[in-house]
Amino acid sequence: MAILEFRKIYAVWYREIKKMINSKPRIIGSLGMPIFMLLALGGGIGALVKDFNYQAFILPGVLGQVLLFNSIFSGVSVIWDRQFGFLKEMLVTPTKRTTLAIGRMMGGATTSVFQGILILIIGMTLNIIPVISAIDFALLVVLMFIIACAFVGLGISIASTIEEAETFQVIMNFIVMPIFFLSNALFPTKQLPNWLQTVAGLNPLSYAIDGFRNIIIGESQYPLMLSFTYCSAFLITIVFVSTYLFKKAKI
Repeated sequence: MAILEFRKIYAVWYREIKKMINSKPRIIGSLGMPIFMLLALGGGIGALVKDFNYQAFILPGVLGQVLLFNSIFSGVSVIWDRQFGFLKEMLVTPTKRTTLAIGRMMGGATTSVFQGILILIIGMTLNIIPVISAIDFALLVVLMFIIACAFVGLGISIASTIEEAETFQVIMNFIVMPIFFLSNALFPTKQLPNWLQTVAGLNPLSYAIDGFRNIIIGESQYPLMLSFTYCSAFLITIVFVSTYLFKKAKI
């Protein structure tokens, strides 16, 4: 039975990967804003700050942006599948809803991590960041996958409770932007007011980006193990929440 469920998880995961492969313009389009922020914002502010490589500092934040936006908005596929009847077809098969939710989470996270790796390659190609070692690259991919799975699960949680794609977009914008800007993506949190430091300290994206920054350029506010632990705890919580809400979703 366990092997059977694993195969079903793989099938759902593979469907998400095929959707990405068949939509190359989507990949290119989703990288437009992160590259613009890295080059324009990073280069512009970097020119004003002497003796500080702001582009290298901001690249982990841009990486976090890619994972956050692409992962959380992948939850909209639940709504589309419900509207076109594909979700009902999947649910009439002898497959647990938990299996479907986990497969979607892993599929959405894989596509987001792939796009994150493209950002890393661009950064190393343009000499914004140094070439990282194989071990550091592996650690980076693991941390990216953990936080991406969590944000896909958050997107699935929201999508399971609403029925219109337009409503999903509005709610997600209301959630995504505060998560991104109330983190350490664009600036160090040590200079922020105390209440903003507290908010950033509770934000799981802050720990993910801090871990990225630790691995990529060797600068961090938290120990790397704490970043992994906090993001993993967030993922475990989201897995329980998203699978519960997905089980209760109307079809």
